[in-house]
Amino acid sequence: MKISYYGHSCFGVELKGINLLFDPFISDNPLIPGTGVNADKVAADYILVSHGHSDHIADCVSIAKRTGAKVVCSWEISVWLNNQGIENTHPMNTGGKWMFDFGKVKCVVALHSSSLPDGSYGGNPLGFIIESEEGSFYYAGDTALTLDMKLIGDYRKVDFAFLPVGDNFTMGVDNAIIAAGFVKCSDIIGMHFDTFGFIKIDQEEAVKKFAQAGKKLRLMKIGETIEK
Repeated sequence: MKISYYGHSCFGVELKGINLLFDPFISDNPLIPGTGVNADKVAADYILVSHGHSDHIADCVSIAKRTGAKVVCSWEISVWLNNQGIENTHPMNTGGKWMFDFGKVKCVVALHSSSLPDGSYGGNPLGFIIESEEGSFYYAGDTALTLDMKLIGDYRKVDFAFLPVGDNFTMGVDNAIIAAGFVKCSDIIGMHFDTFGFIKIDQEEAVKKFAQAGKKLRLMKIGETIEK
């Protein structure tokens, strides 16, 4: 499994030779210039959108049109995308699951809000659990700490998790450590940090706090690719 970081909460995950792209926000990300990352070049067979805010969906239409990727998202976002000319969508909602060719997607609670760039309602924000032959992981999306995360730890086994750590709009580092305990996962990839002034963090301190709690926090560099 290969994981590529395209900034903010946007990751590419390659499973079984299939490219999953999460929350595409690249072109308008102020940290992108000079990284070599380009929305016109990222690979996508599937695009998974956790909610409708522009910093998670801004490049979805252009990438979906270029690649023909299937977009997995809430019903409301799928309707909005259909109106933008994107017909290859798979609507889901909290609690639902579906078997795709790369593996299973389970939609879980994300405690946040969701509106689309035009101000229309974006449906329930979602987190995703991906289960595949190459491993399983939790992509939390934008969320506060919530007791619902304990259900993931009780009924699913995830090898690693993408958790927001930027605070202000989502949970911060301290709550993310608790969340990692709830989902029973000690291998965490941080997201939703440093892009804007509201979510600037002390990266060294964040990594240290996770280590003191017996957990690993990786804060990837934009353009970096790792293997799991």
